[in-house]
Amino acid sequence: MPKMKTKSAVKKRFSLTGTGKVKVKVGYKSHLLSNKSTKMKRHARGTFILCDADEKIIKKFMPYG
Repeated sequence: MPKMKTKSAVKKRFSLTGTGKVKVKVGYKSHLLSNKSTKMKRHARGTFILCDADEKIIKKFMPYG
């Protein structure tokens, strides 16, 4: 059976933690930042862990991740 391909978009945007959870960057922080509040930009600085329902969807697209 041939290898399954990993989706390139998922590869760029998501990463797995050591325990197998999916880690994501917070969105809306690439351009037009002058219109956004300091609080919003500060909260969007880090990363967060996806919920279980979304995690199942993402893991389908990264079979060897």
